Amino acid sequence: MTRPITTGSSVDHVDAARRGRVLGWWFFAEGRLLRERPFLGVTIATAVGNPVLYLVAMGVGLGALVQQPVDGVSYLHFVAPGLVVSTVATTGAGWGTWPIMGGFKWERTYLAAAATAITPVQIALGELVALGLRLLVQAAVFWAIGLAFGAWPLASAWWVVPIGAAAGLAFFAPLAAYSATLEDEGIQFNFINRLIVMPMFLFAGTFFPLTAMPPFLQWIGWISPMWHGTQLARIASYGMANEPLPTLGHAAFLAACIAGGMAVAARTFSRRMEKAS
Repeated sequence: MTRPITTGSSVDHVDAARRGRVLGWWFFAEGRLLRERPFLGVTIATAVGNPVLYLVAMGVGLGALVQQPVDGVSYLHFVAPGLVVSTVATTGAGWGTWPIMGGFKWERTYLAAAATAITPVQIALGELVALGLRLLVQAAVFWAIGLAFGAWPLASAWWVVPIGAAAGLAFFAPLAAYSATLEDEGIQFNFINRLIVMPMFLFAGTFFPLTAMPPFLQWIGWISPMWHGTQLARIASYGMANEPLPTLGHAAFLAACIAGGMAVAARTFSRRMEKAS
């Protein structure tokens, strides 16, 4: 059986090329995750520290001051699903900016992979898969810590894990498609973070119902993957009242962001590769 190239063993290059054409997306995803090993300690500390700080500060600290039920439940039960989704979605947004540019410009890992049987479309898909696995782990850690705080009143609350990951990918895919078009770093990513991601975080109904905002600001939540993910997470976590059609609409919005973003990313990655070759 042919072993991976990284072991130093001899390789059947014809077979490796054949497998690359079929499983190139997975090989690239695996390579991306392996390259993150030097930062594993920071990743773990962040994955554990963020939920503890958020749940203590917002769920327990602020929650102790909010005496009235919010949406019929305690403030901790209300805010916890939103914290999971917003935290994981922010990670997805960050992954779709500088790391994508780095793959083209600084690390040039995309160009190296494209010199093999792996296609640009597989590279884009591999990034999505690698991030999806990371976001699932991050959301699962948040959910597990939430158990210690009593944040999940229903057994179906575990659905916040895939929902949070989906919200993160809904941010990542369109941003990755855009980042692949940039050749030089400027203020674009700062603009995206400060004027798009951050307002969507603040106005996504994470800390209070979106209906509590003035009507002229509610549209920010409507176009935010965080809000749609938060609504789904609250339905799963404490049974937030919601009609079937809007529930399907939330899921469809996230799916459209992921699928549409990846469709565009397939083109922008391919064009960038062709230009670099």
